[in-house]
Amino acid sequence: MVIRDIAGSKEFIAGDNTLLKELFNPLKDKLEFRYSLAVGRVQGGGKTYLHRLKNSEVYFFLKGTAEFTINDETAVVGASQAVYVPPGASQEVRNVGNDELLFVCIVDPAWRDEDEEILEFGG
Repeated sequence: MVIRDIAGSKEFIAGDNTLLKELFNPLKDKLEFRYSLAVGRVQGGGKTYLHRLKNSEVYFFLKGTAEFTINDETAVVGASQAVYVPPGASQEVRNVGNDELLFVCIVDPAWRDEDEEILEFGG
């Protein structure tokens, strides 16, 4: 049995500027599934950089409210909602609240740095 605790996971800043704690990645952990699972957070008023992945991605929001943009569509999403991002789509998450935005992120196949392209920094 493999159990991970978010409190014991090392946080890092992902290429898109998300504060991320990766819980499972079969490319690093030799696990028998294709996807990676992480918990991300964006500070109040902050945002991710506009970026795209070669892979599909699903966000499940645990806390906060965000404007989520995929290609040319923007929607407001929050706790208990999930968003699917197709492979190759440009995406950006903007925390529209003052409190931390917290979400689970699943990438399939598993996230690799070289599969992410940053399209726009800051803003």
